[in-house]
Amino acid sequence: MDVLTDPARRFLTATAPEHTRIQSEMADLAAEWGFPIIGPEAGAVLRLLARLTDAERVFEFGSGFGYSATWFLRGGAERVICTEFDADEAERGVAFAADYGYADRVTFEVGDAMETIDRYEGPFDVVLIDHQKGRYADAYRAVLPKVRTGGVIVADNVTRGPIDFEALVAHFEAGEPLPDAAVDAETRGIGEYLGTVRSDDAVETAVLPVGSGIAVSTVVR
Repeated sequence: MDVLTDPARRFLTATAPEHTRIQSEMADLAAEWGFPIIGPEAGAVLRLLARLTDAERVFEFGSGFGYSATWFLRGGAERVICTEFDADEAERGVAFAADYGYADRVTFEVGDAMETIDRYEGPFDVVLIDHQKGRYADAYRAVLPKVRTGGVIVADNVTRGPIDFEALVAHFEAGEPLPDAAVDAETRGIGEYLGTVRSDDAVETAVLPVGSGIAVSTVVR
């Protein structure tokens, strides 16, 4: 289900920033592999958040070959810690970083992002959650103590992707139950995540319908 009208989506696409040379190459690879990337519309928001927070350290739950990291770097982030379970994707990300001269600003950690975050101390300025949807809320709870006040946590795929958006609308609008995890873990995971951040006084959250939909939570505690 597309939550935006066709003219609105075309407008967002037309006004989004142009890809850099490396981002164009990454987008071509993503198309070749059938690999979902956050895209320039949402990427522009990541770049803006890095700029507004004067980001020094960024942590990503799920990075693929580092496309989203390049948007944080374009926003001036000094270091991005990328996590990826697939060793081949992480290896390609390391190669991109070496080929395009930003290897000193990114670190690729191969393995479970939930285990990786346990090995890192804060504070982080920006966090991106973009791994298994059923683990979004767990990732939020794990990283929140490590995000500074004024920092930002972003979750991808909250309106589009491997989810049933109509079920999410029914849940938040009319109180309908979320799907059982055994039936639709992705939709349930996104619903639980949004319910968690919306009820947590430590953050203020807004959902932006760019890309596949991102939830942006600012830490206010």
